This record gives sequence, structure tokens and C-alpha cells, in this order.
Amino acid sequence: MFNRDIINEFRKWAQKRNRKPLVIRGARQVGKTTVVRMFSSEFDQYISLNLERDEERIIFERNYPFSDLVISLFLYSGKKREGGRTLIFIDEIQNSPKAISLLRYFYEDTPDLYVISAGSLLETVLDKKISFPVGRVEYMAMHPCNFREYLNANGQEQLSEILDNPKAPGFAHDLLISWFRKYATTGGMPEVVASYANQADLTALQPIYDTLIQSYMDDVEKYAKSSAQVQYIRHVVGNAFGEAGSKITFEKFANSAYRSREMKEAFLAVEKAMLLKLIYPCTSVQFPANPNLVRKPRLHVVDTGLINHVKGLMGELVFSENISDVYRGIIAEHIVGQELRTSSYSVLHKIHFWIREKKESSAEVDYILPWQGKLIPIEVKSGTIGKLRSLHQFMDQVPHSIAVRVWQGASSIEKARTTSGKEFTLLNLPFYLVHRIENELNKLPF
Repeated sequence: MFNRDIINEFRKWAQKRNRKPLVIRGARQVGKTTVVRMFSSEFDQYISLNLERDEERIIFERNYPFSDLVISLFLYSGKKREGGRTLIFIDEIQNSPKAISLLRYFYEDTPDLYVISAGSLLETVLDKKISFPVGRVEYMAMHPCNFREYLNANGQEQLSEILDNPKAPGFAHDLLISWFRKYATTGGMPEVVASYANQADLTALQPIYDTLIQSYMDDVEKYAKSSAQVQYIRHVVGNAFGEAGSKITFEKFANSAYRSREMKEAFLAVEKAMLLKLIYPCTSVQFPANPNLVRKPRLHVVDTGLINHVKGLMGELVFSENISDVYRGIIAEHIVGQELRTSSYSVLHKIHFWIREKKESSAEVDYILPWQGKLIPIEVKSGTIGKLRSLHQFMDQVPHSIAVRVWQGASSIEKARTTSGKEFTLLNLPFYLVHRIENELNKLPF
């Protein structure tokens, strides 16, 4: 099994003096349970509970003092309270509101115990007046595998190490681009990554994608607030992967007869399950990034590989020289957005894009990055500087002179000029260095 970068974040959490129980948020099948099991090897004892099982949920439901609960956990698992450093993992914790409320006492009464909880549908209980221990837990977001993890899973540790050096030699650049194209094709869902690492067979991935999507469909009733909402959510889940990467309207989404209000509420429910993200555009170039909630949002889903599967794009991606040429560049944009999202484990981390305020203009910049009091434009393109018209319009308005292009070419820095004559610095980064955008920006002279 490959190493997950998030384990390093777990280690930082475990080393905190005033450590709080950790709540992992993430969609189903992104590897939450597996990565905690991997982390458990660093402890003397590991107690794992899944609250979908009645016999393990009832441990938290009984009405007895918290000290007796702790004793019960150790007795049930056959472990000793004095057995050394103990990691307790409470999976699918959303099935027990009482277990959620009891997390505070692990923080207050048993600071020697290391407690991690997770629940793929955890977000859905936050609207149900659950007594969540505010201020006594901390959160971490978990996403599909990033590109580095993808390389490690496929036995490419040496290439993975080169990612720390933005000036990769030519032969390494070609290899990294080739592997990134595979990553953009299959995506980063752990089961998919593991299967491809073992067989390198795209056809073997098809049933895995189908099973993932079906499992999301089977969860629809758990997202819904009412029986009437089930059909709306089912429509969203069933069509989101085919519509991903584009701006959407709620009214009659995906050729339905559903109204805007019905669809918007359904989207918000599925968003809480972390299967998708509605990215609203910013219309100002001024820091900070303030999304305009009146404009159409762009739909991002949990993993790019699912888009390729639903849209039947895998064959085209395999034989394409440049992923920016496939599906109007949407796949390239989406996988860059996925890398930007996986670059942070904060549940508050957001990504943004920009559109021009004027209605007669269709200018749009793929992403904007808040950085050191500035909004840095990021364009995902393969063309020349002169073709980056939307980027030029953004740079003409913004009070700084730094822009980023993500492309298939090598890493470089060049001086550029907008069509109206403004000079700016363009940082060119290959797809495989998206995770280093801020590091490379920090190197630029002001």
C-alpha cells in the first residue's frame, strides 16, 4: 500500500500538547479508514470501532459515566488501559449523536488517549441539532490521492522525489507529464489507484467506477431531509459527474423538469456529503476573494476519474498528446482544481475562479489564488501568451503584476505584456507542480 501524505498531518496532530479529538471529513471511499489503520502502526495499541455495527454503537449509547465508557472500550477490544500509547478510531460516527457529543470528554478527561473519528455522511447530521462539541475537537479534510501519492502507489518513488525540485531535467519532465496524464485519466480514488498500480488495465477500472457511483446512489436516502427530496438528490448524484467542470444552472439541471429551488437544496445536500463542490466565481480582482453567489457556479466533483468514466473520455485521454486538448480543456482544468483542493487539509480551504463583471464580456480565468494580499490568476492552457486573453483582462485590472500558467511545458519564468501594454511576470508551471504554486510564487522578486 502506498503512503498517504495525510499521515504526516496526523503526526503533527499527535504531537500537539493540547491535542483535541480529530474529526476527519471526506466523501465515501477516499480511504479514511485505511489511512487511519496505516497510522495506527505508530502506536502501541489500536482500538477500532465502526458505529454502523449495532454492538459497537451501543457501547456509546448506554447511560453510564464517561469513565465507565472508557473501561468498556478497552474491555471490548481486549486491550489494557495501561498498554502504552493508544489510538482509538471511531468510524461512521454520524450513526450515534451521543458518540459525537461524548468526544468532548475524551479531550477534557482522557488527554492521554489519541482519538480520531470519521464519517462520510458526517456533514448531514450538522443540520439535525446534534450536540457537536464545538471548540473541543479539530477537523481535517481528506480527499482522493494527489499526484505524489499516485506516483508512490505505482512504484515511482524516484519521480516522486523530483517533485520537490521545480527544475526537473528534460527526461524527468517527459516522464512526469506522462504519469500526470495517467493520473488525470484514472483519477485518485484509492481503490482505482491500487487496481491500476497492480494491473495497469483501464478496462479493469470500469466496474470499480460503477460500484463507486452506485454506492453514492445507494446513500441518497441518507442525504435527504424528506422522502420528497430523495428523487431530487438522486437526479443530482446521477448527473453530476457528466456535468462536472462546467458552469451550471439549477433550473432544469441536466434536462430535468425540476425547479431551481428543488435542485439547489439537493445540490447543497450532496455537497455536504463532499461528493461535489459548487465553486462560485469572483467578479472583483481585489483581495480577499469574495465569491458572487448570484452568478452561475462551476461544478466540481470528488474525483476527475469519475468524470472520464461517465463521459467515456478515457480512450481519448490515453492517446492525446496534451490533456488540455481533451473535452474542451475541461479535464485539464478539473484535475488542476483537484490538485489545488488536495493541497490543503483544512475544511475551510476553498478554490475560486474569476469572471468579468460586465455582461457583454465572456472573460474567465480558471482559478484565482489568494496569496500575500493579492489575487493571483491561474490559467490552465497550452497556447502562447498572446492567446491568454482572459488573463490579460484580469491583469489589466489587478493592482499587481504576477500571473501563473499551468501547462504541459517546462517550469519557467518570463516577462509578458497584456494586449493593452501592461507588463507582468508569468510563472509557467507544468501540471505536476501545481502543489508547489505558493512555494514558487514566494521565490519571485517583487
